Amino acid sequence: MLQVENGNTVSVHYRGTLNDGTEFDSSHGRGETLTFQVGAGQMISGFDAALPGMAVGETKNISITADEAYGQPNPELIGDIPKEAFPPGFSFEEGTMVQGQDEHGQPLVGKINESQETTVTVDFNHPLAGKDLNFEIELVSID
Repeated sequence: MLQVENGNTVSVHYRGTLNDGTEFDSSHGRGETLTFQVGAGQMISGFDAALPGMAVGETKNISITADEAYGQPNPELIGDIPKEAFPPGFSFEEGTMVQGQDEHGQPLVGKINESQETTVTVDFNHPLAGKDLNFEIELVSID
């Protein structure tokens, strides 16, 4: 029976949940599998490490720590941005997702944590940083 090895390209269906059971992502909802090369750093490390040894048709449930997923929140990625940097009429509501660029022109996505009189505090950490994650992974194919 063929089993996954590092370097194989695989297609999987998966369902990701938090420890409280909240689903944060699922390939089933999109109706298409996720395809990637195992061991190439394309996936979070804990997810990637679960694949070697799996056979087509096998389903595996794993739990990974925040450090094996998106890491711990970095306080340096939370900062105050002048409101004048936003388009006119922008609504500064807590929880609103915003997009921008870093000093090198790379795209950033963040969440407004707080709105003050002249600035907003924005958190540019990954939304799942600091969270332990659970996945149900079904190996659909090894290419």
